[in-house]
Amino acid sequence: MTPHAGAIGQPLARYAAYKRAGDFLFLSGVIAVDPARGRVVGGFADLPDAVRAELGETGEFSIDIRQGPMLAQSWFVLDRIRAILREHGGQMDDVCRLVQYFRDLRDYPLYARVRRQFFPGAPPVSTVVEVSAMLPSTDVLVEVEATAFLPPKT
Repeated sequence: MTPHAGAIGQPLARYAAYKRAGDFLFLSGVIAVDPARGRVVGGFADLPDAVRAELGETGEFSIDIRQGPMLAQSWFVLDRIRAILREHGGQMDDVCRLVQYFRDLRDYPLYARVRRQFFPGAPPVSTVVEVSAMLPSTDVLVEVEATAFLPPKT
């Protein structure tokens, strides 16, 4: 379900989704909006089957309905960041800083579990903040800004 290159950087309003400045790539906050469907990712059903199993979908409604939205949004956001980096010749190891915004900091452990899949080694420098709301709706649970260092490959 990784969005195609044309949909990766499409912002929801009038701003730049990312900007290259020398060897740095700055990404605006990325949220889990599926551009092909025009809606916020709501749970495991919005992800590819292999990813659902990898994230720990249990098949038990009472568990998946609580954990699914945060796990799915976390994966979708980090996968979009990975796709933008690839578009610019980079990879997740090039990320040097993340700023993560949460509607509820109690969701952080679920996000951190997913983040370890994208950053299995040392994670980037990070800031974690709880906010009261995010655009475009209250369904958005997490937003992540990233800064990557992308020196020319020699």
